[in-house]
Amino acid sequence: MFMMTASDPSYNRRPALVPMHQSGRSHRFATAIAAAIALGAMLILGGCSTPPPEFKPDATPESLYNTGMTIMTRQSYSDAVKYFNEVERQHPYSIWANKSTLMTAYSRYQVGRYDDAIIALDRFIHLHPGSRDIAYAYYLRALCYYEEISDVHRDQKVTYRAQEALDEVIRRFPKSKFARDALLKRDLTNDQVAGQKMSVGRWYQKTNQHIAAINRFQSVIKKYQTTSHIPEALHRLTESYIVLGLDEEAKKSASVLGHNFPGSEWYIDSYAIMTGIDPRQARKKIADKKRGWLGRTWHSIF
Repeated sequence: MFMMTASDPSYNRRPALVPMHQSGRSHRFATAIAAAIALGAMLILGGCSTPPPEFKPDATPESLYNTGMTIMTRQSYSDAVKYFNEVERQHPYSIWANKSTLMTAYSRYQVGRYDDAIIALDRFIHLHPGSRDIAYAYYLRALCYYEEISDVHRDQKVTYRAQEALDEVIRRFPKSKFARDALLKRDLTNDQVAGQKMSVGRWYQKTNQHIAAINRFQSVIKKYQTTSHIPEALHRLTESYIVLGLDEEAKKSASVLGHNFPGSEWYIDSYAIMTGIDPRQARKKIADKKRGWLGRTWHSIF
């Protein structure tokens, strides 16, 4: 590689930097541009931001709180938080401060600032364990984790945190309306975790790592029996058992699938694999068997 050195004649012929005082026109032009940019930025910021409210020094905590609530009903959550924060600043030991902490958390939740909401809720739970709103605080905290759950192909750490938070609501407040909703969401998180395990199992199966795949599918069947993934897990087990030559195990998993989910597409696929026939023929045979069973049941009753 060619490199220029100090001994080269052209080395010392580089254009010299023009001192600022020697280029008046350039300096004035640059200054004008900088001033224009600064003015534009000020105009943009001035048009987009809401100036902070001026709080009256003699404002009662109730009036500040109610103003914040009124603003919040207009879905101006960031502006509402300013009033709730002012209640906490001016009247930290009042009941309105307790309510404001909770409403700050709710406002943060509404705009998707879940981490900030969790911080506020943790503070409320720590400072006011005897509050009549404590069940709601635990529930809202669980919702924050729940809303952060990502798709099944990503790490499920947040899902596990959501499960722990939902379990805490169910355990601490079993008879509350929050516990009922937490139970429903807990089932959905189970489905999420099972879906992630199924995704990993499919990958193992696709790469011919059938022992690892079987372990994943069995884990889903044992730990997540109420989820929507059980029929597929049983079918995938059947597939992997057949590949490994474990025909008896394949028959067992296919039999469990047919007994519990006789009309599912997964059972049709498993039936086709076990009998060696086309899935369309398998569907017809299963339908014929079902009609025959219904006919025998009808005649036995009448």
